[in-house]
Amino acid sequence: MRRTPRLLTGTALAVTAAAGFAVPAHAAGTRAGSLEVYPSAAAPGGQVSVNTAACGDGEAAAGDAGAVGAGRFTLAPSTHEGEAIGQFRVPPSAQPGTYEIVAECAGDGRRIIGDLVVTLASDRQPVAPRGSVKTGVGGALGPDPEQTAAGVAALAVAAAGGTWLLHRRARGDGF
Repeated sequence: MRRTPRLLTGTALAVTAAAGFAVPAHAAGTRAGSLEVYPSAAAPGGQVSVNTAACGDGEAAAGDAGAVGAGRFTLAPSTHEGEAIGQFRVPPSAQPGTYEIVAECAGDGRRIIGDLVVTLASDRQPVAPRGSVKTGVGGALGPDPEQTAAGVAALAVAAAGGTWLLHRRARGDGF
């Protein structure tokens, strides 16, 4: 029974495609391929590189990062596998979010689209930790060398006394 619906669905799709009613895989004017945005997430003020191989070998493209406020930029042909490469800077006033970056091939006007995620930037520089860590283990006497020596001496006396008591017990002298 399950075979009949699959057969009818497959036949209907084949007839639709043959009749020319198939939905195009990409919107009109968009070429297969992608616009690679690196890094895919950048902070305001950061430099972004864009490249694509969708325009063809040795073909330039016009880029548009107006959605993020960076304006237009050029993607020039490169020697790396027929790609076109360009760069732009994310404006310092850019708000966090996802923005569409577009490139239009110079030869045929095809559009390639990529996404850029703008993230929050920290104004503070990373600070290296300094000082001691308050874990509750050790350091109870403080950093004074005399107090540390006294603590070590007290531990040594306790260890010696414990060893002496265990030795007496092992001999059978009792406590």
